[in-house]
Order: sequence, then structure tokens, then C-alpha cells
Amino acid sequence: MAEHVPRFVWGHININVSNLERSIEFYQKLGFEMFIPAIAYLGLTMDPGPAALSGPSARALGLRAGTRARACIMQLDGGFPKIDLTELAGAAGQSPLTSADVGLVRLCLATSNLRKDYERLIAQGVPFLTPPQTGYDGLADIAVCADPDGTLIELLQVYLEKWPNVASGD
Repeated sequence: MAEHVPRFVWGHININVSNLERSIEFYQKLGFEMFIPAIAYLGLTMDPGPAALSGPSARALGLRAGTRARACIMQLDGGFPKIDLTELAGAAGQSPLTSADVGLVRLCLATSNLRKDYERLIAQGVPFLTPPQTGYDGLADIAVCADPDGTLIELLQVYLEKWPNVASGD
């Protein structure tokens, strides 16, 4: 008898933020748009004055009962995964992870013109940790920026035609 294998599909990636409006503005610069101005299953909206998470919702997320929050869900090109931006009231933030840490350390967004996107984002005041760099064997160009709370965003232009065995299907 075959062992049951879960059949997951993408849902969303949560990013806790210190200022919801500022983060929405930042992610819009990257091309994200509002999907839902709330997270209905948690009872959260973007309204000023954060709402208290219900006991079961707070427990499910590993938060204290009564934790207050505001949130929304944004999307890129109508696809998945979505991003869930959540502002927790009174949260004592810790430094975000870096590329040298263990855990989810950065999101990667693919582009067909990294140089152009980099220049556009720099002109809009987006802070970059690294300008576009050519990766190993010229297989991709990479740049890394940070959102207002330090979450790392890798921007990537891949040249699959240069990848051994990938372009030929071997």
C-alpha cells in the first residue's frame, strides 16, 4: 500500500512588519498589488487600530492570546505564493535573519532585466545590500535589497541557456 504523500500547493509567505503602510508602499515598488486588504480567517484588517486575534487563532500562530494586529495579503502577477504582511501591535522586533543564518532568510523574485529594475528601484529609494553581480559561470545576475524592516529580497535574472543539462532537457 502506497504511503500517503501530502499534496500541498502554495498559499502565502508571512512577513511581519513594523509599519503596514510603509511596507505596502515598498512592496508596491517591487510590483506587488493588494490582493485582500485583510486576513479574514484571522479576523484581521488594514484598519487603523489593530484587532485582537481570537484565542484559537493566536494559539495556532504561537502568539499570546489577545495579541493585536493589522494585516493584508499582496500578490505579484496574480500568482502564488501571496505575501501576508502583518503588523503586530507592540511587537518587540528582533534583527531579521541574514544570508548567513539558518531559516527563511530571503525571498527571491525573478526578472528579465535586472539592470533596468535595479536602476528603477534605486531611483525610488529602495536600499540595496548589493548591486547586480554576475553569478558563477555567468548563469545568473543577482542583486539583494531589503524591505523597510530588513527582510532580504533577492532579485535574480537567470540565463537558462547557459545552464548545463537544463536548456537541453538532459
